Amino acid sequence: MSDNDLYADAARQVLADHCTPQAVRDIEAGGDAAGRLWQQLEDTGLADALVGEEEGGSGLSLEQVFGVLEQCGAHALPLLLGETMIARALLPAAQRPAGSIALARGVQQADGAWHCALVRGGAVADSVLVQTGDAWRLLDAAQAHRERQALALDAALSWTPAQVAAAPLAPMDAAIDFRTLQASVVAPQMAGALGSVLERTLQYANERQQFGRPIGKFQAIQHQLAVMSEHVCAARMAAQLGCHADGVAPDRLRVAVAKARCSEAALVVSELAHAVHGAIGFTEEYDLQLYTRRLHAWRQTAGSEAYWHDVAGEALLAHAGPTLDLVRTITDVPA
Repeated sequence: MSDNDLYADAARQVLADHCTPQAVRDIEAGGDAAGRLWQQLEDTGLADALVGEEEGGSGLSLEQVFGVLEQCGAHALPLLLGETMIARALLPAAQRPAGSIALARGVQQADGAWHCALVRGGAVADSVLVQTGDAWRLLDAAQAHRERQALALDAALSWTPAQVAAAPLAPMDAAIDFRTLQASVVAPQMAGALGSVLERTLQYANERQQFGRPIGKFQAIQHQLAVMSEHVCAARMAAQLGCHADGVAPDRLRVAVAKARCSEAALVVSELAHAVHGAIGFTEEYDLQLYTRRLHAWRQTAGSEAYWHDVAGEALLAHAGPTLDLVRTITDVPA
């Protein structure tokens, strides 16, 4: 069994026990389940999986934690494990905080304050690694002025000039941007959530009876399930490519392919899943919405498919050789 499988199994066990649909609902409602669940993730060492062994982490690569990130999506984890993993790995030990870390893009105001219009998971983050222009700062989420956004766990955060000045600059690689970092960990989570949506839809189609037989026996439903399966499989393969990198820093072109494909799949799979489920799938009490709401939010996170199509298109136009050669640079990875 590979390290990827071992860590994925560890994540699966923790999340199956502690990230139940009821726990997800409690965290979204502002309950105290968030602290208990985060402590479980810390105790397993998952938050430090990408940190070097010499600094107390597991020293894994982004590729090796794909299974962990996939399990986060498969269990609709409402906490920022993926973002925390990559932020801790890229920050120097002296600046590495305890607790969860969100990733965000900020805008510097005229008076020197920093404002982030949307921080995914900002309502449950302990810190926020913010990129404004070429500068990165690690800011305390508890000190921020917070405004809740449409999705339960999201928030708009602002820091005063004094709070920004007190936060040291984070020595991030100039070639790394916020969107690439966030998309690299969001795409695998989308792949996991897409898989769970398909699994639940298949189960429902085999259990729901109509005209004396399961609705999954009808050709129209089978066609919808087949289309869902195609998108789920393609999205998972693309998300795996997006995690293939030398160490922790993601490859922007591979991330573009991963995020674009997963975002495309999110729209189709969510639509078909709700079509198969019918009216029950739209109810708050039914667990399907825990996944499809996240998929719609993640689709826009760090850029939708349109944004990443542009990134891939620019790379293609800049490539001097045949298109196939560019495709090979993306897909040819060591076994």
